[in-house]
Amino acid sequence: MSVVASPTRTGTVLTTVRVRTVEWIPAIIVFFLAIAIWQLSIQIFHIQRFLLPKPGAIVSTFWTQRSVLWSAGWTTLKEALGGFVVGSSLGIAIAVVLARFRRLGDALMPIAIAANAIPIIAFSPIFNAWFDPLSLSPRIATAAVLCFFPVMVNTLRGLTSIKPSQLDLMRSYGGGEFQIFRRVRVPTALPFVFAALKVATVLAMIGAIVSDYFGTFGSLGITIKNSVALFDFETAWAAIMTASILGVLMYVAVSLVERYALKWDPTRQERGTA
Repeated sequence: MSVVASPTRTGTVLTTVRVRTVEWIPAIIVFFLAIAIWQLSIQIFHIQRFLLPKPGAIVSTFWTQRSVLWSAGWTTLKEALGGFVVGSSLGIAIAVVLARFRRLGDALMPIAIAANAIPIIAFSPIFNAWFDPLSLSPRIATAAVLCFFPVMVNTLRGLTSIKPSQLDLMRSYGGGEFQIFRRVRVPTALPFVFAALKVATVLAMIGAIVSDYFGTFGSLGITIKNSVALFDFETAWAAIMTASILGVLMYVAVSLVERYALKWDPTRQERGTA
């Protein structure tokens, strides 16, 4: 039995792919333009390699040392992913509790904001004292702290941003708190949650890299630190390039999950078929 694809569906998919491709063109142009300006600036202004190596030298080092860089990147990625999962899960869970008990949320929110203002580099030595400094736990904890606050605040905002008319409508149909939470609060909060999760992917990688400076060998942070100390700036920038690639992959993964989870959102459907 043969299955024939619907022409309408095929046309919609092709239109969506074409729209997505067109959306990426400005970013690609800006990226290559920035690389060209980078290269020309080094040649015109005779910028020393310790200030800014040539892009070609960085890419060459990235390729020749790819096994070392990807091994260090895998270690840092595990730290970032662990911190992302732990921090985001705790942020969502606590936001649900605070949304249910609003007075408790109002009392704890200033404390959360004050804690979020603490520089992340201050946490790393403390977590090394709390956990085994030779394990991944201190780095995971640092990344988790960075992810926790934006996810909690945005999730709480989404859960509490429903309109009074929506509550009145659900209650008029006899809906209880659980039905309101499942059918109104969660769908309203999902765009806020995914926006926070995408930010958290970047913060998790930043937290892992920063905490690596206080860690052991075999991670990107230590690779950057040691390479700079040895005046091997191409390797340091290649490690930064590796961290950037991993951070982008994490961001894209969350974006794909968001696209699948929010297929019901009519505004996103309109953007995809415009």
